[in-house]
Amino acid sequence: MQKFWEDSAISARPPVPHTVLPAEAVVRHQGREVRLRPATILAPMSGITDTVFRRFIRHENLLDCDSAPEESLSPVRSGCGLIMTEFTSADGLVRSEKVARRYLSFEADEHPIAAQLFGSDPAALTDAARVVQGMGFDIVDLNLGCPAKKVVKCNGGSGLLRDLPLLRGLFTAIRAAVDIPFTVKFRAGWDEKNLVHLDLAKMAEDCGVNALALHARTRAQGYSGTARWEWIAQVKQAVSIPVWGNGDIRRPEDAAAMAAFTGCDGIMIGRAAASNPWIFRQLESYRLTGAYAQPGDAERGRLMRNYFSRLCQARTPGGLGKMKQFTAWFTHGVRGGGELRNAVYQASSESEALARVEDFFAVARA
Repeated sequence: MQKFWEDSAISARPPVPHTVLPAEAVVRHQGREVRLRPATILAPMSGITDTVFRRFIRHENLLDCDSAPEESLSPVRSGCGLIMTEFTSADGLVRSEKVARRYLSFEADEHPIAAQLFGSDPAALTDAARVVQGMGFDIVDLNLGCPAKKVVKCNGGSGLLRDLPLLRGLFTAIRAAVDIPFTVKFRAGWDEKNLVHLDLAKMAEDCGVNALALHARTRAQGYSGTARWEWIAQVKQAVSIPVWGNGDIRRPEDAAAMAAFTGCDGIMIGRAAASNPWIFRQLESYRLTGAYAQPGDAERGRLMRNYFSRLCQARTPGGLGKMKQFTAWFTHGVRGGGELRNAVYQASSESEALARVEDFFAVARA
């Protein structure tokens, strides 16, 4: 199976100057202001972007403060400007505190952070948005992009792209319910015969949405094919609020190409952050200098031990499954990666999986 980063059309994109990458993005609502320095966003990913992974990404992408130019330093001095939670059911959130604890728990060092909600009931979404604001999130985001059948059949995620009148009501209700910035992540349409990205973007701006993130695919595409960056450029031209681009960013050169082609205000990265957790640090280094470093096996080993240790300490639900999932993504390119994958897959506990990672890299260091 061809992976998305192996697409020949993507690989053939000509390089553009690294200076086109935006240094900062600002999301404003009335007197509130959220600054993203740099203008990079960790996309919400179901089953992945829990508090352990988010903090892992933020801390693994800390800048070298002794060598980085002063203008590059955000309050948390990270290469990732904004992190987002897993998408969370508005209905579940208003019914159960367990949902908030499981999906929306976060630590002080995660700011700025956005909570992403999904649903189609205006009352539930407004109540959930108020809960999010009360918990201290900087931004509330509405998911209009998830292509999963179980979400779409409940008229959530990308299912709502078929009902713009309902969306207008949802946008208006959420905007009236909270004082924090309100953003929307969406796809371009149900399929290529039913594109709604321009109508949706203009309507969102009219309703007071403060920023938009477009995953430049349709619901029918899922995660296949090539992202249509021209759709991001069209949205950027159509509205005056910030527009973040998402889709087919797997190295810093891709981010620069997207910024140059679309004029987008920020770069959102999802799947590539799981297979390359350093990508935000690399992207910021590339923006500042035009170059970036590739991790060696020793640093890869340190990173895996760090993430696995965090999962063990947090006692995260499904922690062993997350370890196995991360190992599958991350060991491609590691010498002897197949051996490590097998060792972790056979582990029966989180502590055993961590021990097998420790043993593997101890032998590699010997």
